Amino acid sequence: MRVFVTGASGFVGSAVVAELLSFGHEVRGLVRSADAAARLTQAGAHPLLGTLDDARVLRAGADWAEGVIHTAFHHDFSQFAQACTLDQRAIETLGETLLGSERPLLVTSGLARLAQGRPATEDDLPPPRSDAYPRVSEAAAQALQARGVRAATVRLAPSVHGAGDHGFVPMLIQIARQRGVSAYVGDGLNQWSAVHRLDAARLYRLALASTSPAPRLHAVGEEGIPFREIAEAIGRGLGLPTVSLSPQEASGHFGAWFSHFPAAELSGASQATRERLGWSPSHPGLLEDLSEGFYFQA
Repeated sequence: MRVFVTGASGFVGSAVVAELLSFGHEVRGLVRSADAAARLTQAGAHPLLGTLDDARVLRAGADWAEGVIHTAFHHDFSQFAQACTLDQRAIETLGETLLGSERPLLVTSGLARLAQGRPATEDDLPPPRSDAYPRVSEAAAQALQARGVRAATVRLAPSVHGAGDHGFVPMLIQIARQRGVSAYVGDGLNQWSAVHRLDAARLYRLALASTSPAPRLHAVGEEGIPFREIAEAIGRGLGLPTVSLSPQEASGHFGAWFSHFPAAELSGASQATRERLGWSPSHPGLLEDLSEGFYFQA
């Protein structure tokens, strides 16, 4: 199958590209730099230089492909609302190109704010767009589904981990280094779900090949890890004490934008996804990865 992958040089996207290539698919990947294009060529894929705001390039990639996987997202959280709008427009452009065909489109989203006090399931719907929740990846995919596009959403766990991770866990490690302590909020029993990047990549491949993918799929390898255990693993890795903070102290420690994540319930179930796709995560869990030491190499 010819597959167009956005974010092809990213942490998740590069794993997806490698997974697809290993199963004989032909891959064209959207990258933003000549260096990334060279790495993609060396991996055996075909680079397409461009950005998410270049509709012409997105249409060219989708027009060539027999399936599209959209993993790109501008992770500039100081301009999160603008990044969400750019993501929406990119999804709409990709979907418009696929209209009238049976070619699948996989869109990437997350698990935040889907459920309170329990693991989020594939049946949970995201809240409406608002200033507090500006991301509309799923809403854009749903609108395309209503128009006949074979669009589905892959929801990634809040920690997609493995060598090269630059997501939430490295942010926590950087904060712990700066503050001299690794911290959790309250009793730290709120849970985060997690998935290894290679397990997530396999899920994308299986979903792309499915003749009837669910509208929402969960890339969740571990349903819930108490945040306190994550903080303790970071403390051990850095040789720092682990402390409990009050909600009031958390903002100053973690920063105003990020402070609600360490206290949030971000667990998620994936039983329906596993049964539908025959997906069975097999790579190390988050705490095992944290014990290996590569997260703490300066």
